[in-house]
Amino acid sequence: MPRAGSGADSAHLTVSPRADVAPVARDRRRAGRAVAWLSKQAEVALAGVDLTLAQYRVLGVLAEGSAMSSAISDRLAVRPPSVTALVDGLVARGLVDRHADTGDRRRVAVTVTPAGLDVLAAADAAVDARLVGIAGWLGDDDGGLGALDDLGRWSGALRARHAAEHGSAR
Repeated sequence: MPRAGSGADSAHLTVSPRADVAPVARDRRRAGRAVAWLSKQAEVALAGVDLTLAQYRVLGVLAEGSAMSSAISDRLAVRPPSVTALVDGLVARGLVDRHADTGDRRRVAVTVTPAGLDVLAAADAAVDARLVGIAGWLGDDDGGLGALDDLGRWSGALRARHAAEHGSAR
């Protein structure tokens, strides 16, 4: 492996792929990095509708039905205080509401508002447009739409994994 040196040469450090890493492992590593880069592209698209990626994720969960903050936290694999802060911001913008759970008045449910659904639809369209634009660079006959369909399949896999690990789909 090259090491960083001193002087001007250290600014132009070149790292070659390791020969001892199998091509399949390199492809999987690239897949993980691609997911991280695509996440950033989603953030860029969401900026146009004034949402953060975390807010988008919360709205996406709530679009499937109301949930307790603890369930949102579990579904998104974040700590409850993070969800509370996110929900506070979404409530202040009128995108979600908090209300007492009808089954247990001690619990507070969070639901998406009609305005929140509108923002979510705009966010979905912005992210989709950004990803379609990038997928077009794949050079596939379908303009990369098959790759986007494959990416969409991950949603089902993530849901199934969550359900298996937590005993429910929510």
